[in-house]
Amino acid sequence: MTESNYGQAWGEVLMFLLGGLLFVGAALFVSRLIRPNRPGEQKLTSYESGEQAQGSAWVQFNVRYYIIALIFLLFEVEIVFLFPWITTFTDQSAQKATGGEWGIWLALEMTVFILVLALGLAYAWRKGFLDGVKPRPQTADFKPVVPRRYYDKINEQYQSR
Repeated sequence: MTESNYGQAWGEVLMFLLGGLLFVGAALFVSRLIRPNRPGEQKLTSYESGEQAQGSAWVQFNVRYYIIALIFLLFEVEIVFLFPWITTFTDQSAQKATGGEWGIWLALEMTVFILVLALGLAYAWRKGFLDGVKPRPQTADFKPVVPRRYYDKINEQYQSR
């Protein structure tokens, strides 16, 4: 590729970017001009599934939720890598040009990639990051006003049956 062709290719990319930005900007400007503007107290309130908001939005979540979200994103990225890999793996012209070695290297590469991800998943599973939050039962410090001997008397009646 010569210098002039290289610069011309980047010029085309720049023109498409500028055209796209100009189109989006014009659409936003026109929509702002023609939309109705009638703010009110009801429209400015926060909305939570049809219920009134209660408390602050700044609450602390358990860290496990973030870890599960990160693991989910990790496997979503894996899927993004698998799509181009499978299209390249099934390319018959590349297979013929390399005598079949291309497919072997691609299969080996993806096997290593999936094994590393499986190892990470096994580590997260073993450490308990995928477990839900387990509640800890707490006994109440209840001081009854009825003396203990009355409870024992009632319990004796039911034990004899």
